[in-house]
Amino acid sequence: MTFDMTKIVEALIALVAAVITAFVIPYIRSKTTEAQRSQIQAWVNIAVAAAEQIFNGNDRGAEKKRYVLDFLKSKGFTLDDAAIENLIEAAVFELSQKVVE
Repeated sequence: MTFDMTKIVEALIALVAAVITAFVIPYIRSKTTEAQRSQIQAWVNIAVAAAEQIFNGNDRGAEKKRYVLDFLKSKGFTLDDAAIENLIEAAVFELSQKVVE
């Protein structure tokens, strides 16, 4: 008799994601000031703009992301992947809105 553990693994992943959302993210926010978060966002904006200039063409998103992550690491910022993803997406959206205007 075999037992399919797919549902259990999926449930555990959902549980871990919920714990991160409920506890880890608020913890990070409690350990950083508004000024630190603003500084991080400013550096993300700079890195995203630079990546857009450096890596022209379609299908270069992975290279752009790696550039941004390496740039942030060189500045001493070490955040979890989800936080970085959100900051990058916000910066890309903001940049695309400026281009449209």
